[in-house]
Order: sequence, then structure tokens, then C-alpha cells
Amino acid sequence: MFDNLSEKFQDAFKNLSGKGSISESNIDDALKEIRTALLEADVNFKVVKEFIAMVKEEAIGEKVVRGVNPGEQFTKIVHDKLAEVMGEEHKELKLDRPINPILIVGLNGAGKTTFTGKLGHILKNKRKKEVYFIPADNFRPAAKDQLIKHAKGLQIDYFDSDLSMLPKDIVKAGMEEAKKLGKDVVIVDTAGRLQVDDELMGQLVDVKNELSNAEVLLVADAMTGQEAVNVAKVFHEKIGLTGVALSKMDSDARGGAALSIRHVTNVPIKYISTGEKMKDLEPFHPDRLAGRILDMGDVVTLVEKAQETIDEKEAERMMNRLEKQQFSINDFMSQMEQINKLGSMTSILKMLPGMGGMLRNLGDLSPAENEMKKMKVIISSMTQKEKDDHKLLKADSRIKRIAKGSGTTEAAVKDFIKKFEQMQGMMINMAGMMKGGGMPNIPGMGPMPGFRQAPGQNKGKKKGKKKNPFGSRFF
Repeated sequence: MFDNLSEKFQDAFKNLSGKGSISESNIDDALKEIRTALLEADVNFKVVKEFIAMVKEEAIGEKVVRGVNPGEQFTKIVHDKLAEVMGEEHKELKLDRPINPILIVGLNGAGKTTFTGKLGHILKNKRKKEVYFIPADNFRPAAKDQLIKHAKGLQIDYFDSDLSMLPKDIVKAGMEEAKKLGKDVVIVDTAGRLQVDDELMGQLVDVKNELSNAEVLLVADAMTGQEAVNVAKVFHEKIGLTGVALSKMDSDARGGAALSIRHVTNVPIKYISTGEKMKDLEPFHPDRLAGRILDMGDVVTLVEKAQETIDEKEAERMMNRLEKQQFSINDFMSQMEQINKLGSMTSILKMLPGMGGMLRNLGDLSPAENEMKKMKVIISSMTQKEKDDHKLLKADSRIKRIAKGSGTTEAAVKDFIKKFEQMQGMMINMAGMMKGGGMPNIPGMGPMPGFRQAPGQNKGKKKGKKKNPFGSRFF
């Protein structure tokens, strides 16, 4: 998502490179390109008009800071205004009462039931809440079965609702049960329609009246673009939304919904869904998304994902082995699994500054990801001793057996061994660099997180143990 928009923004900024100042004459072309890019991304035309006016007013007459070229300064202005249009800062769910109801609404096919499961997962594991699901969709009976399946997989309690009852009665009975069980958060999955109608709205109003001070989250399909904005507007007028969750943000949607909803409805986007798995839900941070659109990366989110998914003890063990110049095929497999927990190779690289443009030049990375899967199959056909000591694989009989067991060729197995030895040497050398002299700083970012600093690198700074976001992990 946003790849096309990001590319066009970069083209617009290139026109300002080498200029001595930012002026009306030299930003007009850039603003025209940005306007066209936003309209093509299905951003609301009123939002586009206001955004362009905001950027122009901020940029004209701005003195170029010494050492910063106008293109970079203009990019910063665009970034800040993009974040402002999308809401400026993340808005947390208010869950400070003894029992907190969350009403999930939206049209059919937007992904309400899946989002309910994802939200339950994030509230249970990150905010340590006692979560309870109430299936209240009596329009699509399969929704109840789907939600119960999610609940069982996530080990979250649920209300066994009677779908012959009215939604408001289901919710009333479910809330009473949740109170008996001492639940903190109750998430209510409601019915949808193919389009907004009076019957749907009437049912949702009745359900909301059964819930005291509920968070009301609209799940909107990001792929529908401007239509998602129109749907949000109607739901907000009829029911009163407290937030929006955008589903299918991992698709090839053009981005119009994400850039328009907050400005048009004044309802904050609180979550974005970035995949099909229960863990693929992110809190919405406008400034971070603006950074992704402008190819500035999103290192903060990457660090947060690493904190949540990477095993600290395993990372410490790996670092100790590397310092002893030890790195086996088992270690290699472990590192691949740790990286896979962070997401696809493409999604990880897009969170690094400047990698968006590089990825466009590289093209499709799926062959590289398929190669990693092929490596896993080859490794799974090895014995434990072979994984611990790859030098045993010099024997032709072992190579032949592994090729047969993995359904590959002897040449493929030999190619893997060669690549592994290259990786082994690189990992051990990198560990030696970190131990001896530290890793160099990246301009504008400071020291690389997770790497030990060279002697004297922190000279003059106040001493004190600060928790490292990556620990001593290396992957």
C-alpha cells in the first residue's frame, strides 16, 4: 500500500534539490505533482485542496536551514502536514472503568469479526486485560462460529449467544455474564449489511443504548477508498463513532481512506490491519504512516515489533556464541525464525529509511523469500549432528541423502552449504566488530540500537544504564 503515492512524492521532491531557497515559483510544480498523486490515491478532493494550501502557506518564505537542502526541508513540511491531516497523534482506547464495552460496527465484508479477534488479542497480550467476546450478529450466523473459533484459538472467553434474540437482548444478557465473570473489556461483534440501511442503524442504536459509554469502532475496508470515508461519515452521524479501524492495509489499496477519514469525519483512526494473522494489527500513528509514505521509514514500529516478538534469552545465547566464533546451521535456522516473526522481508525493509525507493528498483522480493523457504526444507532433512557441524556435509553420501529427503537436487544442497558458510563468516566478523570497536553511527539516527559502542563513543555523556530496545540481539 502507498507504493505508488510514495513514488510520486519522491519525484515531486526531486525538483527542489539544488535550489537555494523555497519559493512560490519553485514549489508550484512539486505541489501540482503532489495534488495529482493524492487525487489518484482517491483522497477526498476537499482534503487535497486544504492540504495543498497548508503546505504552501508553511513552505513559502521558509528560509532554508544551512546544511539542509530545500528538498529535505520541504519534505519535512509535507510530513508534518500529512500527520496533521491524519490526526497528529495516536488515540488510545479508554479502558479505565471496571468493565469497558467496545462496539464493533461496519458493513459486510469489511472484516469486523476478524478485527474483533485481533483487537481481543492485542488487548489481552499487550494491555493485559480480561477480554470477553459477545457475538451479536444474527444476520450472518457464520459470524458467531467464526468469532468462537477466534476466541478458542486466542484463549478468550465468549458468550454463547442465542441468535434468535434481538441484538440488544443478546448484548444485555452477554454483559450480565461478563460482569459475573469479572471481565475488564467486552467486545461486541455486530451485524453488517451490503450498504447502510435504516434497519441496520436502528439495531445498532438499540445495542449502543444497552452499553454505557462504549467505545464505538467502525471497521472500514481500506480498499474501498473514498467510499470508506462516506461510510464512516454516515455511521458517525447515525451512531456516534469514537474511532475507526482500517482493514486490508496490506493490500494494494491506494490510501485515500487513511488520508481522508480523520479530516472529513473528525473521528480518529485507532488501528490498522496489516495482514491476515491475529497478530497483524497495529495502533495507528499518523506521524509514522506519514514517514512510510515519504520513504522515511518507521524504525520505531520496527523496534516495537522486535521487542514483542524476538526472544531475549535466545538473542543473548546467540550473541554469546557469535563472540566465541560459533555459528551453526541450527543458529542460522533460529535467526530466520526470529526474522519471520517480524513479518515479510518487504514489510521489514519498508520500515527502514530510504528503502522504499530501493525496493522499487529491486522489484519483487518473493523469489528471495521462496529461497529462504527452500533453505528451511533442506535444513529439515539434515540430522542434528549435521546441523551442529556443517563440515560433516562434505561427504557426498550425506548430500545425496539430504537432496532426496528435501525433494531438491545435490547442486541445490551444495549451493546452500556455500551460502551458509558465507553467512557464517559474515556473522562472526560482525560480532567481532561489535565487540572490538562498535558499529558506526548512521547520520541523523545516532548509534544503531542494539550494538555496543566503541570506546569513547559516549564520551562526555552522563553515565547510566539505559534499557536497550533490542537488548544484545543480532539478527
